[in-house]
Amino acid sequence: MSLSWELVLRFSFGRGQRRFTRFVALASLLGMMLGVAALITVLSVMNGFSGELHKRLLSVTPDMVVVPADTGPAALKEWVGRAEMLPDVMAATSFANGTALLRFGNRSRGVEVAGVSASGLRDVIDLPPHMIEGDAELLEAVPFSVVIGADLARLLRVEVGDDVDMLLPRLTVSPMGVFPRMRSVRVVGIFAVGAPPDARVVYTSESTARKLFGSAGERGVQLRLSDRDLAPFVGEDLLAMTPDAPRIEDWRSSQGSLFSAIKMEKITVGVLLTSVILVAAFNLVSTLTMSVTEKRSDIAILQVLGLTTRHLLAIFLGHGLMLAIIGIASGALLGVGLAVSVSDLSLWVERVSGAVLFDPAVYYIGGLPSVLMWSDVVAVVLVALLLSVVASVYPAWRASRIPPAEALNYV
Repeated sequence: MSLSWELVLRFSFGRGQRRFTRFVALASLLGMMLGVAALITVLSVMNGFSGELHKRLLSVTPDMVVVPADTGPAALKEWVGRAEMLPDVMAATSFANGTALLRFGNRSRGVEVAGVSASGLRDVIDLPPHMIEGDAELLEAVPFSVVIGADLARLLRVEVGDDVDMLLPRLTVSPMGVFPRMRSVRVVGIFAVGAPPDARVVYTSESTARKLFGSAGERGVQLRLSDRDLAPFVGEDLLAMTPDAPRIEDWRSSQGSLFSAIKMEKITVGVLLTSVILVAAFNLVSTLTMSVTEKRSDIAILQVLGLTTRHLLAIFLGHGLMLAIIGIASGALLGVGLAVSVSDLSLWVERVSGAVLFDPAVYYIGGLPSVLMWSDVVAVVLVALLLSVVASVYPAWRASRIPPAEALNYV
C-alpha cells in the first residue's frame, strides 16, 4: 500500500484523534447516510404516486381528441378512417360529450357525460376492466342507460338498476314557461379507477348522447396511441392530411398540468432534502478542520521528511472523501432497501397500529406506492459526492499550507 493511502486510513480510522473529533466525524457520516437514504426513499415514493396517477387517471382518458369543423356522422367517420391509417394510432372512434346534472331523490351532482360506442369503450377508453358492478356492454342494448363512477354512486346513493333524472343544458318552452329539459336514465353499471373520474364522469352510448344533447354537446374523434408521448407528432400528421385545421387536444391538455405539478413537486422536495446532505457536508468541513488542527505537528514532520504539498492535499482530500464515501454508500444501501420495502412497511404499520395512513377515499390510492429508479439513485450519489469534494477542498488546502518551522516550534 502506498504511503498516501496508509496515511489516509490512519487519519480516518486511527486512534490518535480526540473523542470530540471522532464524535463530529461520526455525526457527519451519519448525517450523510440519513440524507442520502431519505432523498432516495422520498423520490421513490413520489415516483410511485406519479406512476399510480398515470395508470389510474390516464387509463380512462383518451390520448388524443380531434374536433373538426364538420361534426356530422359522415365527416367523423372519415376522420376515424384517417386516424386509423397512422401507424402510431391503435384505435379511433367518434364521441359525443356534454355536461348535465344528475339527480336522485334530494341529491344532485354535476357530471360530464361521455357518449362512446361499444368499441370505443373497449379499445380507446378501456372501461370494461374497471367495472365493479353491471356491464358496460348494456349501454348499446338498453336505451338511455348510463355507467357511473363509484364515488358518484356513493354520493347519490345509487345502485345498479336505479333510474336517475338527468337535467340537460337544453330548454323546453311550454305555456307554463321555460324549463330545462330532463330525461330519466337507468344505471346499468358502476366503474372505479381510483381517480377523480369516479366522481364526475358518466358514460353512455354515442347514440344516446346525441339524442340527449343534440347540437348542444361536443362531437369529435378520440384516439388511443401506442405511446402517448407521441401525441404531438400524431397531431402534426393529422393536420397535414387536410387543409381544414381541426381542434386537436391530447392528454397533456386535460391532465398535463397535474403531472407537471407532480414533477415540479418532486424537484422541489429533492432540492429541500439535498439541504440535509449539504448540512452533512458542512459537518465534514468541521471534522477535517479539527483534524488538521490536531495534526499540525504530524503534518510538519511529514513535510520535513519530504512529503510534497501536492501529496498533503491529496491525503486530506482522501481523508474527507473516505468518510463521505462510507456515509454515501451506507445511505444508498439503506435508501434502496427502504424504497423497495416501504410499501410493505406501511401496510405492516397500518396492520399493527390499526390506523389508516392513506385513506383511499381521500387520496384515491391506498398504501404507500414506491418505484425505485436507478437514475435517481445515481443522481443522489453524484450530488452527495460533489458536495463532499467541495467540502474537503478548503481543509485540505489549509493542511498543505502549514509552515513546518512554525508548527514544530510548539512540539
